[in-house]
Amino acid sequence: MIIDATVVLDIGKTNAKLTLLDAAGAILTERRRPNLILNTGPYPHHDTERLWEWLQSTLATFSRLAHITAIVPVTHGATAALVDDKGLVLPILDYESALPQTLAAEYETLRPAFADSLSPQLPCGLNLGLQLYWLATTYPAEFARARHILTYPQYWAWRLSGVAASEVTSLGCHTDLWQPQQGTFSSLVHRMEWAQLFPPLQPAWAALGPLLSHDALPDCQVLCGIHDSNASLLRYLDTDAHALPRTVLSTGTWAIAAAFGASLSRLDETADMLANVNALGQPVACMRFMGGREFSVLAGTSPQVCEVADIARLVEQGTLALPCFAESGGPFVGQAGRIVGPAPQTAQEHYALATLYCALMSDYCLDALDAQGTLTVEGSFTDNPHFASVLAALRPRQDVAVSKDASGTTCGGWMLHRWGAVPVMEATVAPMMDVDDLTAYRARWRALLQVG
Repeated sequence: MIIDATVVLDIGKTNAKLTLLDAAGAILTERRRPNLILNTGPYPHHDTERLWEWLQSTLATFSRLAHITAIVPVTHGATAALVDDKGLVLPILDYESALPQTLAAEYETLRPAFADSLSPQLPCGLNLGLQLYWLATTYPAEFARARHILTYPQYWAWRLSGVAASEVTSLGCHTDLWQPQQGTFSSLVHRMEWAQLFPPLQPAWAALGPLLSHDALPDCQVLCGIHDSNASLLRYLDTDAHALPRTVLSTGTWAIAAAFGASLSRLDETADMLANVNALGQPVACMRFMGGREFSVLAGTSPQVCEVADIARLVEQGTLALPCFAESGGPFVGQAGRIVGPAPQTAQEHYALATLYCALMSDYCLDALDAQGTLTVEGSFTDNPHFASVLAALRPRQDVAVSKDASGTTCGGWMLHRWGAVPVMEATVAPMMDVDDLTAYRARWRALLQVG
């Protein structure tokens, strides 16, 4: 039996994953399942009970493979649970739910200024403060029963350990609830008298307590947990004030560009630019779009990896995808995506167009941030054999590297248990040289954005 293993519970917007890692960070085994949204009941909500059953049974399986000493929750943002001593007082709202426009107008008079929260006004429930306001006004009796507001990683930590905590990476994730530059709750929290509902702040790596009700794991501690994009940033954090700037592109359902050292003054709230808060409580200039979701739309239901020749053909014939192909988030949210030029004909050409589109969008976001230093691609796009080399060709002034770890969120969760134990693992990629006129292709794409 492996001694001293770690379990990372990684709940993304699309899938949930449980990973068992040894003391050196090697993956021993993992299990996945869809992260389902239920449309029954009062509103679309997360299927937490099905996830809980899966989590319990998978932990039992893992306990027969290793001596597990820690479990670390890592989840997507913009999500929170209202709980009393017995459990949820309301289902956990899906942030992609459409909320009433009349409510949004009321909320606009309450939310803090962008200069204070560095949290842009976003569609649906992507501002967690709006979700809480809607729940408080629509279900006042249930809201009044709540003892705690728990951001999503901390909900799972509480359910596993019985200890309630708050943590800055989820509080500072476009919530309207936090002032990143001051490190305090925003005026909205005080105006709505919610401050007493948030448990005490704990570091993401804090051990909250032992795992409850699991006899097979008697020595397992539950860590506080972290927002998934910030888990991907952990290995790049540098406490040296004179560290060189660098950039991380975290990819999954969302593609999030994080520019360490970039000025917060460049942030434009109308373009889905914001400051996330890293695990050390420091604001980081970010910009994002729903890259994984948009890639899936463009690549089709049966994606097939393309060849460089497919990319070159689309560039030569001037086939462009213009944003956007998702309903939530990004600098062009609300615009209808469209294809200009000859339509892709094969599954490989659809994959090539999706690759070009996501590289162009990433490049656009990185320029808007004035991203500097080595650029490392993390997450699901590392499985794409062409994305990073196209991006490198578009950004000759930045070295582009690809993480050798396809799941930065899992590694980041493991690092919380092994703080400081993992060096940066990345490989620099060469720009794609076999495609002529990528620069001109980008110029036409950007010109069409202006026309749009």
